[in-house]
Amino acid sequence: MDCPAGRGLWYPPRALFAAAPPPPEPLAALLGATRAAVLTLLATPLSTGDVAECLGLAPATASHHLTALRDAGLIVAARSGRRLNYRRTELGDRLTDLG
Repeated sequence: MDCPAGRGLWYPPRALFAAAPPPPEPLAALLGATRAAVLTLLATPLSTGDVAECLGLAPATASHHLTALRDAGLIVAARSGRRLNYRRTELGDRLTDLG
């Protein structure tokens, strides 16, 4: 990157997502803080990479939590082109409303 003064700082662009809302305390106590944050974040469908970026997780860690939530019936996955987007199920919605 050229800079008129010969020096410059470059920062990579951040994700276009707002900061993830904190999960309700009862939900965090039940699921653990990270899984509760993932479930809370999935108010809109997101991919594994989106979840990782929003929560500052490694993609493999995000995938691990998404799989656990999917296996518990709290989220479902739907393919959109090459992306796999996750969203909450009705049960997941009800759990996030308890806080």
